[in-house]
Amino acid sequence: MSNAVTATELIESLGFTPRYFARDGLNMHYLDEGQGEPVVMVHGNPSWCWLYRDLVAELKSTHRCLVPDHMGMGLSDRPPDSVYRYTLDSRVTDFSAWMDKVLPSGQVNLVMHDWGGAIASTWAVRNPDRVKRLVVFNTAAFPMLADKALPKTLKLVRNTRLGAFLVERLNAFAVGAAWTSTSKSLGSKLRAAFVAPYHSTNARRATLRFVQDIPLSAADPAWATISATGEALARLQDKPMLILWGLQDFVFDRDYFNEWRRRFPRAEAIGFSDAGHYVIEDARDTIVPKIKQFLAAAG
Repeated sequence: MSNAVTATELIESLGFTPRYFARDGLNMHYLDEGQGEPVVMVHGNPSWCWLYRDLVAELKSTHRCLVPDHMGMGLSDRPPDSVYRYTLDSRVTDFSAWMDKVLPSGQVNLVMHDWGGAIASTWAVRNPDRVKRLVVFNTAAFPMLADKALPKTLKLVRNTRLGAFLVERLNAFAVGAAWTSTSKSLGSKLRAAFVAPYHSTNARRATLRFVQDIPLSAADPAWATISATGEALARLQDKPMLILWGLQDFVFDRDYFNEWRRRFPRAEAIGFSDAGHYVIEDARDTIVPKIKQFLAAAG
């Protein structure tokens, strides 16, 4: 599992069909499986559409499941910095253009994780009438909490040449996430699957740029957008929401879980004390049927 072809084979081995959305000469990969009420699942960094494989497999008999790979990630193109600006605003623009193509009208259910929360939530607060329900995994759609500091590992990657070298040359971020984002061992095959798309320096550019784009102050490119999204989240308060959280996450920890609960007091919120950042991996047997039940509920 050391090249992009293997990532394609992984998707096809699940019986899924890789699809592509062309925009500005670049191709965004996505899954479009099943029929029925649409469910859009948005991944973060350094995962890819593989994260949602079990959820797609379970829901595709009753729902249309759509899962994009962000530019530079999964099976999407890997443009150089001279061609593509790896920022939150670019991600939101990509996502919005893709949504206009695959789901130009009607309501959708959103499932979001990590950076996918910032991306999907920004689209959602700009299009609240298009949102039917939300499922929220470990993520943030607002600036870093005031009493928090960036973890040392992320600070190293975000701010130093050494961190950039470790990510681009040694694939440290994707490999590290495959080892540390769950409380249970994924096993060598699953770890390799999460890392499969990130097989070269160019293929790892997006994983580095996502970390470098973490907004910490008004001087950072993503700050204005994440701040505006955080302020506008109240537009979604009337939407049914299911919050599923891995409490062993060392970045999006219990405080972030509580912040989502504070902002959405009517949401159903479940914290898993024995789950990490990739909560859907650790608590799959509970989470997948729970989401199916949530999506089937009236309202």
